[in-house]
Amino acid sequence: ELYQIVLDQTPFYAESGGQVGDTGTLTGEGETIKIINTKKENNLSIHISEKLPKDITATLRAVINKEARLATACNHSATHLLHEALRTVLGTHVEQKGSLVTPDILRFDFSHFQKVTDEELRLVEQLANRKVRQAIPLNEHRNVPIAEAKQMGAMALFGEKYGDEVRVIQYGSSIELCGGTHVA
Repeated sequence: ELYQIVLDQTPFYAESGGQVGDTGTLTGEGETIKIINTKKENNLSIHISEKLPKDITATLRAVINKEARLATACNHSATHLLHEALRTVLGTHVEQKGSLVTPDILRFDFSHFQKVTDEELRLVEQLANRKVRQAIPLNEHRNVPIAEAKQMGAMALFGEKYGDEVRVIQYGSSIELCGGTHVA
């Protein structure tokens, strides 16, 4: 039996775009409630737990699992660098088609017209790893008009429908529209 908790404010990232939702705790009035996942429904962050607070009107302190968030953010940022490396090595026809980003792994689904060779894979790995070692700073642009984001060269993925204003994540020459968590 699981419960869904909605808070008026939350630091928890809700599962979206292939990135898993945050875990952590809610504490208050002598109790701790473990949050085992966070999802988004009807534009609300839903905190999944195995129990409810004794007093649902009480003020609670929401704390994310920082270690898991950082590991997830590292993997999510890596998907951007991996995408750019794939396009550099295999060609600009390569597009991300999906992903799974967790604290432990990243899976990156992409389009390409043939099997990736061992040599191409080595080149992609070398290029992506070189970018990671460069520690390229995150350049984040929030509330950018969509037309301006496209002028910046930002990639819009999956044919998603975006609002009038978007968030642009840039690591050097990697520029994408993205709402996930990232490392600086």
